[in-house]
Formats: sequence, C-alpha cells, structure tokens
Amino acid sequence: MTHRIEIIGLGAGDLDQLPLGVYKKLKSSTQVMARTLSHPVIEALQAEGVDFTSFDHVYEAHDRFEDVYQKIVENLVNRAKEVPVTYAVPGHPLVAEQTVQLLLSLQKEGKITVTVAGGQSFLDDLFTAVGIDPIEGFQLLDGTALHRDDLHVMQHVIVGQVYDAHVASEVKLTLMEKYPDEFPVTIVTAAGSSQQTMKTVPLFEIDHGMELSNLTSLYIPPMKEDELLYREFFKLRQIIEKLRSPEGCPWDREQTHESLKRYLIEEVYELLEAIDNDDIDHITEELGDVLLQVLLHAQIGEDNGYFTIQDVLHHVSEKMVRRHPHVFSDVTAKTADDVMKNWQMIKQEEKGISEEDRPLLKGIGAGQPALIQAMEIQKKAAKVGFDWDDSSGAWDKLEEEWQEFQEEVANGNKEESLKEFGDVLFALVNVSRFHNIYPEEALIMANQKFITRFSFVEKKVKESGKSFQSFNLGELDDFWKEAKKRGM
Repeated sequence: MTHRIEIIGLGAGDLDQLPLGVYKKLKSSTQVMARTLSHPVIEALQAEGVDFTSFDHVYEAHDRFEDVYQKIVENLVNRAKEVPVTYAVPGHPLVAEQTVQLLLSLQKEGKITVTVAGGQSFLDDLFTAVGIDPIEGFQLLDGTALHRDDLHVMQHVIVGQVYDAHVASEVKLTLMEKYPDEFPVTIVTAAGSSQQTMKTVPLFEIDHGMELSNLTSLYIPPMKEDELLYREFFKLRQIIEKLRSPEGCPWDREQTHESLKRYLIEEVYELLEAIDNDDIDHITEELGDVLLQVLLHAQIGEDNGYFTIQDVLHHVSEKMVRRHPHVFSDVTAKTADDVMKNWQMIKQEEKGISEEDRPLLKGIGAGQPALIQAMEIQKKAAKVGFDWDDSSGAWDKLEEEWQEFQEEVANGNKEESLKEFGDVLFALVNVSRFHNIYPEEALIMANQKFITRFSFVEKKVKESGKSFQSFNLGELDDFWKEAKKRGM
C-alpha cells in the first residue's frame, strides 16, 4: 500500500530525552507534519534545520476537538496519497493521542499503512513529579471529553489534554460534580523537562490565570476521608454491607424482606409529604431514606445468595431501554398517549400474554393503598366502556351507597355497615375520577391540613396555661376556625 504514515512521538520533555533512533528519523526527514509546534523538541530541531508543518491553524478553525482531530487525519491521509508522511505528536503516540487512534482505525479498514516509532510518554515523568506509585490505582482521562461517571475518586486521577482556559473550565465544572470546590489539585506542565512547572491549587481555581498548554495535565489525588466519600453510591453500599455483617448492627442483621415492608411504606409516604410541602431539603432526605430501603433489600438478597444490587440495576436499566424504543431505537412516539400505548404493548409481550387472554383486572393496583387501587380498577374498567356517561351517574351512585350505609348503621349491623362504607369510598373515588382529582393525594392533603390546624389549636391551648379538658368543643372549634381564617 502506498498510503504510508509514520507516527513519531516527541516525548514529554527536552531534546536530550529523545531516543537516538527517533532523533535520527526526525533529522533525516525532509518534512515533518506536527500536530502542534508547541513542544520543546520541535523548537530545538527547528534550530537544527528540521522542517516542520503544523496543524495549529486547524485548532483555530473549529470549535470542537472532535472536528479538529478528524480534519487533521483527513489532511494526513490526503498527503499520504502523494508521498510517505512523517507525523509527529507530543509524548508517546499511543498515550492520549486521538488522531493516532483514528489513523489506526483507518489502517484496520485497509485504507492506510501506519507505523509507530515510540517516544517517551509524559506519564513516567508526571508520576515522578507528583510522587505517586501507579500500582495504587490510577486513571488517565481526556480533558476534552471528560464525563462525571468516568471518575473514580478513590484512585489517582490524571487529566490530560488541558490545553487552555476553556478546557480547564469545562474540566473544573465536571470535577466539581464529584469533588469539593476546595479539593487540592496539581497543575503540571512539561513534566520532566527543563520547562516543567507545577502548582497545587484549590479545584475552583484551575482556570484562573494559569499558564496552560498542550503539555499541561491535571493531577487529582485520591479521596481519603469518609465524609467526602458519602456522596458516592459505592460508599453507601459499603455502609449497608457493614451494618448487615457479623460485626455490624444486631437490628439490621435480623431484618428480612418481610420485616422491612412497613418501613418502606412509611418512607414512601414521608417522601410524598415532603413533595406536597415542596420542601426540597426534606425531599432530598426522604429520597435517601427510600434508597436506604432499596439497598437494605438488595443486601439481604446478596447475603442470601439470590441477587445483588447489580442485578437490580441491570434489570431496571434493561427495562427502561426496552420500554422506551422511541428514545433508544427507531420507534416513533409523538405524544404521551403514544408512549403509554407502546409501554402497555411491550409489557404484554414481556409477559407472553395477549390482551384478549389476560383478565382485565388481574393484578391491578396489587400492593398499593386501597384508594390508589380503587382508582386503577375504575380506570381499567372504563377503558372498555364500563363507565358512566358523565359525572352525574357517579354522583347518583354515591348518593345510593350513602343511603345504604346509613340504613345498615341504623340497623346496628356492623358487618354490613363495614361493607357499605367500603362501597361509599369506592363510589367517592369514582366521583373524584370524573373531576380529575387524585383521591390519595386529596386525602394526604386533608390529613396534613388537619395536622396543621390541630397544631394551631394545641398551641392556643398551651398559651392559655390550661389543659384541653378545660375547654369545651365549641371553644376548641373557635380556635379551629381562627386557624382556618388564617389560611392554615
């Protein structure tokens, strides 16, 4: 193949650090195409008469690094159609060099021939500069494509390609999603060379007037303090595992899926209360309590050898992708109704049962509070036409059930009164459905309203210095009316 490109690594430092063989290759080349001229080796070789052509102008012409790398590769390939090309990059060609990876991909497709002529990586000198042993665990990440979920905060992290203040700013914002603003980080430029500079600053300052270049990397040490790690999912899992261990908490060790059911229900309702109150801090706290319950159940599953939290995550991730083909595949869904139709159809396919064969009310609202279950049952029945034409029918049915309940109460029949009162509640849910009122939400609001007003009554009683028994119902009701007048 005639399209030959030889990639030469310029190393991480001065000309003195360049291997002799690489030096000879560069000296014997009639022209070298360099990703950038900003490198001490290039400056020295230019002084010795080596002719370099750079792609620095490509960086200025494009806003995205992906476009820059693609354009450089296109230019190299086009040039290689005419003559063999020598392409020089900073450091080692196979370390943090996206253009090299793109060229190697083209070689795999049989479009070009690529050879790599070494060059010292900046990593050795950077490890020496910051004084770390990489066997403790480290990550090398690209500053131009850094994502929060790539970061492992208990490892040494090196972020390369921190070319300028713009990249540094983007890197800073990403790191601050995982690290405290004041976390100490070290900016290292030209590691191992005579031009090496190092400065340790708080994370929030890395884009404030620092000298940055294509030889700049950022070093972030591991997080050590437990309190800083409390934001990490793995840390909560470790805490739950410890609580359930033989050295952990006797109460947590005794829990089962069955014993924890009531706590899960309580935590969900406390979360609903926080949402109703629009209390962001409380919502955050209660979401944590719900997550705690999930992890406790997952740990019990792991302790018993049945499943782990990874199985839970895999199941829900797979289900979300499978049930959202309009997002993750080529299915079209323009409205929320389209989404729900697709969702129900996929659910039926998963269960291997057709709409015709499945009993309409089988499993509807199972395990949910009775008010919610009643609403779901009525909605399902209404979908096939088993419903009143308008709300007047629902109101008439409520009146009928109320009369029947009163009759059974008057008869002193406790068992029938219980049944008829259930019918009243069911009919009341039907009325709420016709008026687009969610009964569970309405009752929660009523409960909270009662608590608020009664708390005001209690406060007034305490302010009087008397006991509740010192007031008759009319006097207490006056306090209640005052609370109502105040908008409580």
